Amino acid sequence: MSISSDNQSQEPAGQSRRGFLRNTALAGAGTAVVGVGAAALGATPAFAADAANSGKAGRTGTWKPDPTALQFTLAVMPDTQFLYWGSQDSVNRTPQEESFRYIINNSGNAAGNIVFMAHLGDMTQDADASSFEQVDKAFAVLDSHGAAYSVLAGNHDVTGDDSRGDTPYLRTMGPQRFKRSKTFAGSDPTGYNTAHIFQAAGLSWLVLALDWRTTDQGFAWANGVIKAHPKMPVILTSHDIVASPYDDNVFPYESGDPEDNAVLSGYGQTVWDKLINDNDQIFLTLNGHYWPPGRTTRKNAVGNDVRMHITNYQNRYFGGGGMIRLYHFDLARDTIDVETINPWILAQEPESRSEPAAEHARITGPVDNFSIPIDFEKRFSGFIPVPVRPARPAAKELVRGTLAYWRFDGQGAPGTSLTVGQTIRDLSGKGNDLTVVTVPGTAADALTWSDDHHPDQPGHASLKFAGGRNPVHGTYLTTGAKAPLNRETFSAGYTIETFVMLPLDWDSGKNGNASILSRRGSAGAAGKHGKNTDPNEPLAQFAVTNNGREAQFNHYPLNNTYPTTNWGHGMVELKWWHLAVVNDGRLTKLYVEGDPVVDNPNRLSVGLASLGLPWLVGGHEYAGDIDVVFHGNVGDIRIVNRPLSMHEFLTAK
Repeated sequence: MSISSDNQSQEPAGQSRRGFLRNTALAGAGTAVVGVGAAALGATPAFAADAANSGKAGRTGTWKPDPTALQFTLAVMPDTQFLYWGSQDSVNRTPQEESFRYIINNSGNAAGNIVFMAHLGDMTQDADASSFEQVDKAFAVLDSHGAAYSVLAGNHDVTGDDSRGDTPYLRTMGPQRFKRSKTFAGSDPTGYNTAHIFQAAGLSWLVLALDWRTTDQGFAWANGVIKAHPKMPVILTSHDIVASPYDDNVFPYESGDPEDNAVLSGYGQTVWDKLINDNDQIFLTLNGHYWPPGRTTRKNAVGNDVRMHITNYQNRYFGGGGMIRLYHFDLARDTIDVETINPWILAQEPESRSEPAAEHARITGPVDNFSIPIDFEKRFSGFIPVPVRPARPAAKELVRGTLAYWRFDGQGAPGTSLTVGQTIRDLSGKGNDLTVVTVPGTAADALTWSDDHHPDQPGHASLKFAGGRNPVHGTYLTTGAKAPLNRETFSAGYTIETFVMLPLDWDSGKNGNASILSRRGSAGAAGKHGKNTDPNEPLAQFAVTNNGREAQFNHYPLNNTYPTTNWGHGMVELKWWHLAVVNDGRLTKLYVEGDPVVDNPNRLSVGLASLGLPWLVGGHEYAGDIDVVFHGNVGDIRIVNRPLSMHEFLTAK
């Protein structure tokens, strides 16, 4: 197979190309077709839903995706042509209808949350009207349940380019079909290029479904649609964009990298040049036509990634049997997990499946089942700017009971070093100022000012610590010998908050168990003993453990001779984390990003033991000596002598 070949029928293209779309913005989701639609070409609506035939093979639930959940699924259905060859009296709607039922039934559960389905063309083998009569009945399953979907014409559905005029495809699957659809956003004058907008993860997502051969007027229309919706991520679907350069009987991981085993086809290069390259909103393209499946990533004009995927299983068992590709978007994890399944086979009893069917229930090769890491916020920032929360005055954060509030904005230029003896003032006015101390032999730039900060942090700055152990090195801060905070025991409860970010070079051996904040004075000197007691450790330490970068608050309360320890979960590097410890006078809870962690002991824990010694920021003492200095960034720190609710945290809106 030649990748540059059009692979289209040898019939003439037909009618001449239609006029360009006027320079008018496409209206939002649910509006009428833009320009001259299929109805003007003499078409009649093809909504003849055969209710008796759509639903017998299995149960169909309710279409009800959650548009706010950060996890959602886009279903993709490639080339189903071998199911519809009406001119040869070879039609089987059952596999496709079962896939449609699966899509509907998995729209309303959290695990699936399928919000949209995109068909990639070649709906029929012969473009015959009798084939499209059957396609109409299959898609009635989606229509009758209000499911959101898009379709487009492949080379087996039509001939020539989008100026071809009337066809059975257009009469059946043209824009008039979507007149009741809540996600339909319009079409170009020919009716062969359509736009759809679905809601997911709190955003509006634009799907462009383009003809297999789009003319200049079609590209002009598509560019206009994107410009009319400048803040929407765009998924481009067409029948032919990228192709697989490896042979069908060679596994992709044997012939190259499964992450980069597709190339632009000859027509795909045209699509790239006329639409994709200059539209940063297009982050994902999906096409069928060629096989085997593959994918590649290209940089657009502004240097951002465009993921380009081909999926097609028409050469597999039962012509693919209505196979679907599921793109599970997870905006919380910044990942798209992709899997390929056959709902028609999965609906069969396992013991009744033939060997070929069993092999195709789930396709799990590296080109069929994979994950795509994508920082959605960063990738979309060029057209969906991330709102920057402005800095808030310190006075607004001095809630009742504030004993100490340290922040690091407006005191030094980013990248410059703090010097020994330099003072950082306690903004609470309680006199718990911090003084810079350094371990002998430490580099001068071991503690520097930084303008990096948590997005919800009141102060837009932090301190960057470059400390460690073996040997001990680094610069830290300490309260004065007579600071009131040194004697505080917090018998009525407390809240300690801070912000932290770990660098990529954080190492568990060199940097693990280093404290963000700790209280000098050893457990043994305070008379502590019993289970889990280390007599040489400090009386209180808010640290990052060496086993998984977990936040930990280990403290010796007034009522026990042994410690209470709260454990958080792993914190990834280069991400800012808000940490809070809250004690209500009885129990202590650790919160990470506003959520309580699982390891919060249900143990009576009253106050914090004290020997009247200073608190350290970035320093950790063991057996009376500094044994490790923190490595990473630390933002605002606030200590309050009462329990705060989450609505009172420094991150509160």
